[in-house]
Amino acid sequence: MKTEDTDCLRTVRDLLRYATSRFNEAGLSFGHGSDNAFDEAAYLILHSLHLPVDRLEPFLDANLTAAEIDAVHDRINTRIQSRLPASYLTNEAWLGDFRFYVDQRVIVPRSHIAELLREQLQPWVGDPDAVRQCLDLCTGSGCLAILLAHAFGRAHVDATDISADALEVAKRNVNDYQLRDRVHLHRCNLFGNLAGRYEVIVSNPPYVDANAMAALPDEYRAEPSIALAAGEDGLDIIRRIIDEAASYLAPDGVLVVEVGRDRPALEKAYPDLPFVWLETRAGEDFVFLLTAGDLREGSR
Repeated sequence: MKTEDTDCLRTVRDLLRYATSRFNEAGLSFGHGSDNAFDEAAYLILHSLHLPVDRLEPFLDANLTAAEIDAVHDRINTRIQSRLPASYLTNEAWLGDFRFYVDQRVIVPRSHIAELLREQLQPWVGDPDAVRQCLDLCTGSGCLAILLAHAFGRAHVDATDISADALEVAKRNVNDYQLRDRVHLHRCNLFGNLAGRYEVIVSNPPYVDANAMAALPDEYRAEPSIALAAGEDGLDIIRRIIDEAASYLAPDGVLVVEVGRDRPALEKAYPDLPFVWLETRAGEDFVFLLTAGDLREGSR
């Protein structure tokens, strides 16, 4: 609620400066859609005012009503006091142009694989129109499964997760995108009882090691730990994916997995696998690709 100290705040510009200062003063952590106080403040202010979240400039000097100012103040204070990621306050997260419903049953979508799917995994997938079967492991909110369905318009997509709660969120997103006929959700541990072969398998699995889990800021602790923690070295789930994926890939299929900062540990654990590290805006150390042939050769 507005106080006497903030009576002078009248415009979006005023509130943006104020919120940025408050967020920095409070020592908030970011990384769930924005990586700094200014961008997070802009997003929360625009969302609170029911304005397009990607169009700040036209509204900077707009005078706000008392009710609007109160709404923004409430959102700013909630973000500081709760230490929840902004996406949990707005129940939405964006990957490029795609909006997804989220709540505390799933981690906030932020996968580097999303930008690779915009390019249909070129040049590693020769003919995107020929892709008929895709798989998303550890689907969470269902975001990558939905992006797979859009990237490969003729494909059916299986998506698995061990969490029934997460799959409820994924179901909502699949329904929102009217993809019930093409995206099929399965509650199972990784590959579970799936049958058949996939031309494309992707995964943004848990990959946070024990030391990093112990040091997580509050914003990350608000997310389901089952979707983050992956044992002492962060490779518990990734090992299983690598060891089992060959049995589920088509002869010319590809496996694409996000690994966070685990590249050194992964290459040490699998010195004979020819990992291809894919270029993303964050760099070349976060997403690897292996072909079906690479995995079968490595298992011999």
